[in-house]
Amino acid sequence: MKLANCKVEQIPDEGRNPISVIICARNEIKNLQQYLPTILNQNYPDFEVIVVNDRSWDGTEEFLELWENKYANLKVVKILDNDKFITGKKFAVTMGIKAAKNNWLVFTDADCTAASENWLLNMQQSWHEETEIVLGYSPYSKRKGLLNALIRFETFFTAVNYFSFALKGMPYMGVGRNMAYKKDLFFKNKGFAAHMHIPSGDDDLFVNAHANKFNTEIRINKESHIWSEPNTNWSGYLRQKKRHFGAGKMYKSKHKFILSLQIVSQFIFYAFFVACMFFSREVQFVAIGVFVFSIILKCFIYPKLLKRLNCSDLRWWFPILDLLLFLFLTINGFLAMFGKKKVSWK
Repeated sequence: MKLANCKVEQIPDEGRNPISVIICARNEIKNLQQYLPTILNQNYPDFEVIVVNDRSWDGTEEFLELWENKYANLKVVKILDNDKFITGKKFAVTMGIKAAKNNWLVFTDADCTAASENWLLNMQQSWHEETEIVLGYSPYSKRKGLLNALIRFETFFTAVNYFSFALKGMPYMGVGRNMAYKKDLFFKNKGFAAHMHIPSGDDDLFVNAHANKFNTEIRINKESHIWSEPNTNWSGYLRQKKRHFGAGKMYKSKHKFILSLQIVSQFIFYAFFVACMFFSREVQFVAIGVFVFSIILKCFIYPKLLKRLNCSDLRWWFPILDLLLFLFLTINGFLAMFGKKKVSWK
């Protein structure tokens, strides 16, 4: 309710402090060719774009060399193919941060495109000096099929969660496709040293460790969104969720407790509903009444949030998608605990 009713921030008229945008890429030549121009041509007076080429072999290096000569605000950092440096995306992000000349860092991915030329205006450093972290939103593009609807709803649900917790003074995660923080904050806390052994978590684990109610803000203006290409097959989506599950185990205890309680309460709700179907007709009517009432309550909140977060077309399907997402995440969490442990960012 707080997120649904909060005032959407206006895009500022002008940029204030210089910005460094950091993008990590490994074999992303097609995505860079398509999406990098939307980042390089932002309506902002002073910014640089740092692309970290993490040992690509698909022509990314040649493409970036050509574009570095074309765009004065593009800086390329190259990671050489050396075994001792193969530590996943966090090493690439760290190299990008070290190369940044500005203190305010904005992060996105190679397969992402800015919703407007005013993206950076909205993701710039806040007027409030204590603000060190800004959490943005990155929806996935609409495609046909159940998988796409599920991915987009899961992204929406995750955003509603971390935005709402941030508004209540308990920020616990952010998404690396669209977030920002200070370079000073990164080095003051020794970067990713505490969780360098986890393949994922360059975004959510960093926010989880260092965000608080005083230093974190959110951005939900539609011009500040970053659109991303979704997985088109179930196996790719499962691998992505497996990486995220591994990072979640390192959240602060209070965050793990609250998020676990959220899942458990949802499980109990559906379990009790199914169990009531085996009792008397009166009990069945009561259970159905409670279930319908819960959907009616969500109907007063979800449509407004879905519209605000660019998922209006899912408003007729959210009761079904809510159940499917719960089942999917429960099964995937079980598989992540007992499946193979090795995962990588690319």
